[in-house]
Amino acid sequence: MMTAFVHSISGEGPRDRAYLAVVMLLVLVVFAVPLLGLSPLASTPLGLDGYQVNLIGQVMAFALLALSLDLVWGYAGYLSLGHGLFFAIGGYLVGMHMIKLAYVGQSGVPTFLNYMGLSEFPFYWSGMEHFWVALLGALLLTALVSFVIGFLAFRSRVVGVYFAILSQAFVYVAMLIMSRNDTGFGGNNGITGFQSLFGVPLSAIESKVWLATASALVTLLTLILLRRLTRGPVGKLLVGVRDDEDRLRVLGYETLWLKIAVWCGSGLLAAIAGMLYVPQVQVASPQLLSPMLSIEIAVWVAIGGRGYLYGAIIGAILVNILKFWLTRFMPELWPFILSGAVLLVVVVLRNGLMDPGPTFRFLFESVRRQKVAGKGEGA
Repeated sequence: MMTAFVHSISGEGPRDRAYLAVVMLLVLVVFAVPLLGLSPLASTPLGLDGYQVNLIGQVMAFALLALSLDLVWGYAGYLSLGHGLFFAIGGYLVGMHMIKLAYVGQSGVPTFLNYMGLSEFPFYWSGMEHFWVALLGALLLTALVSFVIGFLAFRSRVVGVYFAILSQAFVYVAMLIMSRNDTGFGGNNGITGFQSLFGVPLSAIESKVWLATASALVTLLTLILLRRLTRGPVGKLLVGVRDDEDRLRVLGYETLWLKIAVWCGSGLLAAIAGMLYVPQVQVASPQLLSPMLSIEIAVWVAIGGRGYLYGAIIGAILVNILKFWLTRFMPELWPFILSGAVLLVVVVLRNGLMDPGPTFRFLFESVRRQKVAGKGEGA
């Protein structure tokens, strides 16, 4: 059975082997986190404490977020610097659910609503004590917002850097709106004070373990699903949009709705990542809408290698592990490290870590030409 599973998700060649390695890594995380976090092994030197489990969960949520961007950037060729908008929609909606659930059967409202002079929850909080309402609301709102942005941009054929600027403009406007105290979402401080999810206290190790496991499992399933999608006719059409969209139109393909569908699907994945991320950090604030976060997402994908799917996951894992370590011991160095990584990718590793071949071939050819030139001068 295991052999059949491996054959169903793998293929032949270096790229397929790299993909299979990433799949196995995610499978390992799915099984190792509960085993080392909850079983008797948790009390051994091999065990994971709550802090370590929480970091793994955050990294897995970021990996899913990077995966969502790679779908639309790596395959369709549209760089989004506004994916934090969809990430925040999912995060805020699940945060509203946890807050509303904590006040079921109680009088009063959270402190940030008291500051607005409110004695009860606003109408748009209705039903948020039910998780399915928050989930459905996050998916529908994300689909609506992404459709509006995609339709306006793709209908007008906004491409390249203009699309990147447009997407960042939307996330910046959303950040300004959510930073206001009168919106009912906590202003700059955001929504905090979460207590439990599905009846399990967020401070309990069980909650941390299952959230981290769920994040890894969703990332794994999404990778397998998108792999199958991009290796089929849809993937070929997306590559055609990226490489020569005008030729596709001449051949009779309608690319508008294809791009909108992929864009909306990418946004939905980012929203799901936000719903997995916020319960782990226990705050939903305008920082989720920071343009810097949206830029960082693009950096993760670029470092890993866009257009591979598994490259985005590797980039997100490596960059965020380095970020967590540096910001803990040397936080002042992180902006410089990130800037250096971006320059390295732009100048040296243009195809990311998953395809360093062109760079090495260029260096090899340069060295070989210098040797040939030296022999010629010696003769």
